[in-house]
Amino acid sequence: MTDVESADIQDRSGIPCVVVMGVSGTGKTTTARLLALRLGVPFADADDLHPGPNITKMTSGVPLDDSDREPWLAAVGDWLRARAAAGTGGVIACSALKRRYRDRLRAGASGTYFLLLTADRDELLERIAARPGHFMPSALLDSQLAALEPLQPGEQGVTLHGSRDAEHAVAVALRWLREAAAANDPG
Repeated sequence: MTDVESADIQDRSGIPCVVVMGVSGTGKTTTARLLALRLGVPFADADDLHPGPNITKMTSGVPLDDSDREPWLAAVGDWLRARAAAGTGGVIACSALKRRYRDRLRAGASGTYFLLLTADRDELLERIAARPGHFMPSALLDSQLAALEPLQPGEQGVTLHGSRDAEHAVAVALRWLREAAAANDPG
């Protein structure tokens, strides 16, 4: 999906804002950290932007609803907007499961790119179970899988199966970002 919504990568001196997205256990944080390092841009984990009541709810095994996600999406959008305005670009790990959530994030930083990581349910369950100290229990995975809306036409993004290592995902993402930037270059 290489359509340009409005602002593109060149509008920020070639430095992109990227959301590494998907359900829990796909490797979003690891991939996003590595991508940010390779791009030389700031990194954030959207889990750190959840209000306390959201974390309490998820820790209790209760899925968030859209009203719970509103302040969180606002905080993620603010982070992206600040990076785009500063011209630094940035990479954030964020579930961004629904198109309307991604539209909201793009409202603040319209040239944002999305990297959707996917994996098989059984593999996701294994990864979540092996992850120490995270507030997202495996009991919520099915609610996330049900809510996930794949990238759609008009969204600047690429989908990768997350069973490969983060190095592979980052290599593909970097290649895709270069191609997207070249395709959007008016000169």
